[in-house]
Amino acid sequence: MSVDAAAAAVRADRVTELAAELIRCDTRNPPGGEWPVVEPLRAVLRELGAEVTIFEPEPGRPSVLARLGSGDRPTLLVNGHTDVVPVVAGDWSLPPFAGQVRDGLLYGRGACDMKGGIAAAVEGMRACRDAGVAPPSDIAFHFVADEETGGRAGTEALVAAGLAEADAAIVPEPSELRVSVAERGALLVEILVRGRAAHGSDPAAGHSAVADAARIASALHEADFGTGEHPFLGTPTANVGTISGGTAVNIVAAECRLRADRRVLPGQNREQALASLAAVIESAGAFDYEMTVLAFAEGSELDAAHLFVTEVRQAAEHAPIRGLYLGTDARFLRNELGIPSVVYGPGSMSVAHAADEYVPVAELATAARTFARLYASFRGAGGGRAG
Repeated sequence: MSVDAAAAAVRADRVTELAAELIRCDTRNPPGGEWPVVEPLRAVLRELGAEVTIFEPEPGRPSVLARLGSGDRPTLLVNGHTDVVPVVAGDWSLPPFAGQVRDGLLYGRGACDMKGGIAAAVEGMRACRDAGVAPPSDIAFHFVADEETGGRAGTEALVAAGLAEADAAIVPEPSELRVSVAERGALLVEILVRGRAAHGSDPAAGHSAVADAARIASALHEADFGTGEHPFLGTPTANVGTISGGTAVNIVAAECRLRADRRVLPGQNREQALASLAAVIESAGAFDYEMTVLAFAEGSELDAAHLFVTEVRQAAEHAPIRGLYLGTDARFLRNELGIPSVVYGPGSMSVAHAADEYVPVAELATAARTFARLYASFRGAGGGRAG
């Protein structure tokens, strides 16, 4: 069968070298600037015969768009981000942008999140070419900027420009080679708590904003948001990540600021998430406070019974289904455009954003074989498999 021939043509050395080459391109965000990775991607995509364009909605924030096919068939979209989070070089035992392999692991910033996934997706197409397998549908690649800080100059801009249409999509973020159909959203807020200053020798003469903030933080961490448990995402959570307040050790604090991360389940909007935070705070006591929204990203999901999920799982040799507690660009495709979208890729989120980030070379090859099978079989969302 053509799907088996395509998978058999995957080369572990080639996918590893491409991933390493992409890691060597410094695309940290912030500050943001994805141009270093453009030429390596453009070169390999043109080698495959793709029509390549650059979409740059903001100066210095390019996305690489490519298409293989006639343009009049169903389209499978691969969406992956080329930006990576910053590094603290002193925390690394290996150079973060060297792309080195040790003991079967490819190390470097972006190795799993997600230049390894991008390389696997490209290798899947190279394998189809080498095996003489022509995909029965068009294959589009969107290798985008700015995912790590929200997607404004990346997938969100592509969606707004009407450039992200497809019949189905796969996002090769690290999923431990499982097929993710759901992800949480996030509401990030700053909470300003007000008190009344007094001399530290007589705390009762004032009202401590720090003490109130501590009660609020405890309430948020212990909160039951009353939405029940999602089969793939568990229960929603809140985490107070930073807290600062007061002016001196011998003064009762007049102000204190907390920054909280409220993870939401699919279907909850910004206003509902904000109201749920306020309800928890107000149930914990009478506080003088105000909240400012820093960012909001909706959760998203695809019905696990969707035929595209089945098709991807078949290509991935019956990989299990999972959810992600964090968010990806799949949310734009699912929520804004209604495109059936899954997340599937090599590596684990447990090492993403960490020092000594890595991806197993064996997983790069396994993921590439999955992509090769999917390219060789996809005929439309839920379509049949090619022989």
